[in-house]
Amino acid sequence: MYTVKQIKALIEEHMDDEAYIRHLVKDDTRKSVKQLMEKWLKEREKNQHQQAAWNQMLQFENQAKAKGFTCIAGIDEAGRGPLAGPVVAAAVILKEDTILLGLNDSKQLTEKKRWAYYDLIQEEALDIGIGIVDAATIDEINIYEASRLAMVRAVKQLTHTPDFLLIDAMTLPLKTAQVNIIKGDAKSASIAAGACIAKVTRDQIMKEYGRKYPEYHFEKHKGYGTKEHLAAIQKHGATPIHRVSFAPVRAVIS
Repeated sequence: MYTVKQIKALIEEHMDDEAYIRHLVKDDTRKSVKQLMEKWLKEREKNQHQQAAWNQMLQFENQAKAKGFTCIAGIDEAGRGPLAGPVVAAAVILKEDTILLGLNDSKQLTEKKRWAYYDLIQEEALDIGIGIVDAATIDEINIYEASRLAMVRAVKQLTHTPDFLLIDAMTLPLKTAQVNIIKGDAKSASIAAGACIAKVTRDQIMKEYGRKYPEYHFEKHKGYGTKEHLAAIQKHGATPIHRVSFAPVRAVIS
C-alpha cells in the first residue's frame, strides 16, 4: 500500500487522469487519503469551471475565425479616469490554442494576479503592441480621442498585421475589419489580455513618475483623484503629467 505522501505525489503527477486517481484510492479508507481525494475533486471542479469560462471568453475570436479571419487582435486601454499620466493601450494577438484560465476583466484582478497574467501573456502572445498618449495630448484632443489614438498606435506597433480587431467599446479609424464590444475585457480573451498588458504597463509608468515626483505618490494611486492626490496638487501645484483639462485639477490650480 502506498503511503499518504506517495498518494499525494501521484495525485499531483496525474492530476488530469480521473480514472487513474479513482483507481488509486478506491479501496483506501484512511481519513487523510479521503481528504486528498476531496481536495482533488474541488480542484477539478474549479478547473472545469475556469475552462468553461475560458471557452466562453473565446466566443468572439471563434466567430471571427469561422468567417475566415486568421490574425485576430484584441485591444483595450487603461487610464481614462486618472487626473495625471498617460492613457495606455495594448493590442494582443494570442497564439492558437492559448489557455489562460481565470483571465478576466483586469480591474477585477489583484495586482499580484495581473502581474502573473502579464508574464503569461508575454509568453503566450504571438504579438503585442503598445500605444501611449501623454497628458498634454489628452488636454489637446480630449480623453476619448486620446484613448482612440492610443489604440491605433498599439495596433500599428504590432509586427504581425491583424485582419480582424476586437475592441473594447470603441471603433477605430482603420480599414481593418473590426467589432467593438461593450465591456469587452470581460467577454473576449484577446481584449482581456490587452487590458491586462495596458494596465500593468501604465502602472509601471506611474511608478516611475512616483520616483520622479515623490511628493505626489503616483506609485500608490496611479494618478487617480484620491484625497491624498488632490491635497498634493493643492500644496505643490500641477506637474507636467497632470491633465489640466480635467475639472478636479483645473479647480485646484485655478
